[in-house]
Amino acid sequence: MVPGFLSPSLSRLGLWASGLILILGFLKLISLLLRRQKLARAMENFPGPPTHWLFGHALEIQQTGSLDKVVSWAHQFPYAHPLWFGQFIGFLNIYEPDYAKAVYSRGDPKAADVYDFFLQWIGKGLLVLEGPKWFQHRKLLTPGFHYDVLKPYVAVFAESTSDMLDKWEEKAREDKSFDIFSDVGHMALDSLMKCTFGKGDSGLGQRDNSYYLAVSDLTMLMQQRMESFQYHNDFIYWLTPHGRRFLRACQVAHDHTDQVIRERKAALQDEKEQRKIQNRRHLDFLDILLGARDGDGIKLSDADLRAEVDTFMFEGHDTTTSGISWFLYCMARYPEHQQRCRDEAREILGDRDSFQWDDLSKMTYLTMCIKESMRLYPPVPQVYRQLSKPVTFVDGRSLPAGSLVSLHIYALHRNSAAWPDPEVFDPLRFSPENASGRHPFAFMPFSAGPRNCIGQQFAMVELKVAIALILLRFQVTADPTRPHLFSSHIILKPKNGLYLNLKKLPEW
Repeated sequence: MVPGFLSPSLSRLGLWASGLILILGFLKLISLLLRRQKLARAMENFPGPPTHWLFGHALEIQQTGSLDKVVSWAHQFPYAHPLWFGQFIGFLNIYEPDYAKAVYSRGDPKAADVYDFFLQWIGKGLLVLEGPKWFQHRKLLTPGFHYDVLKPYVAVFAESTSDMLDKWEEKAREDKSFDIFSDVGHMALDSLMKCTFGKGDSGLGQRDNSYYLAVSDLTMLMQQRMESFQYHNDFIYWLTPHGRRFLRACQVAHDHTDQVIRERKAALQDEKEQRKIQNRRHLDFLDILLGARDGDGIKLSDADLRAEVDTFMFEGHDTTTSGISWFLYCMARYPEHQQRCRDEAREILGDRDSFQWDDLSKMTYLTMCIKESMRLYPPVPQVYRQLSKPVTFVDGRSLPAGSLVSLHIYALHRNSAAWPDPEVFDPLRFSPENASGRHPFAFMPFSAGPRNCIGQQFAMVELKVAIALILLRFQVTADPTRPHLFSSHIILKPKNGLYLNLKKLPEW
């Protein structure tokens, strides 16, 4: 019970607190309105589709599907148009090669309005860093993707793929289509954990399996948050069941990474363990990070180590899953190309039972098909930047510093000015003679410029190995009763799974 003489004081305190909240809310609203005015003024020379008074373009995109909607807008508004997520976040959405070059040939930072969603999980790693620290990390990490490091990973990718294919043989016996996307995701994450943490042939333990489930959960929850306008506010999101689930999964992922780093550091203090690590069949990503030093001998802090490992796990898992899955979808739709890829792989392999590093450069037709698949279905369909300085585009229009830019890779890859008959699957677009005269910013599945994807060679090696092994063991056909629907913001995924029929092929 509160004494009577305290009641007036508590009442006044409550009034003061309410007044303070109202003032802060009002100041925040003013700040948002001024920001909106600045963004709108920056894009006033770029006509675009009408906006909803509250949701901007977000509601229409949710109802009709963002990818095809933006492609239709790209036909209506050449080069670029404003794109509003709500009333306070507005991007200039670009999908033309010269426009892409004007922005992405520079080193502008990622747009915090989008990439801050990532920070709770992956921290400030290479994906979101900017300035001198980004340059330092990029330089330290680059040796980790040298071909000498990637060579032994061919066997790792083959091992994980073979495990998946053994399971697919059982599923294929039921003679009905099944969702391949989740299985490819498990295989890609299994490969990545072996390449990142050095997990051996014994497979993943219970702690590793918990980490696997947490990473799967986090990628799904981040995708969901991007799609849900009401979850964009941190305060609201952390109060929801989805927000609390995200925080729990973050804790599991961080605890696993921290423990592995501690154990590896302790092992490196022991000469016997150090020799054992050095004699392994391959260095893993964590080994390379722990040994990385800049010109002054400075190494990554524990926080930086965790951020780069978590970034690598996020970027290297979902994107590869998307790339392999949509490639198989294309092969199911175009069996003549599937057979040519299979014949090429058989000829390269000969009487051997496994692929080697030198085989990958011989997969010329398979590589063209992978690139054409990534043109039509880019694993990352949209990326965002915030301009650190003004930019003037090829048609004379410009944007001031601080403006937000969205590169819509999906629409860029379907731009008929750069790609004749853009909806047609034609791998010969990427033959040397056809690719030589193409605009260098017309094809950007791994982004471009100084902030392009550092792991693109890693991804291409995994795609080639996994796809070749899949096509050698199975014939893939489409299921007409299961049309695909896109679920896309961060990674291009099927909304309700990707169902294909697989038929086991006889030994050749």
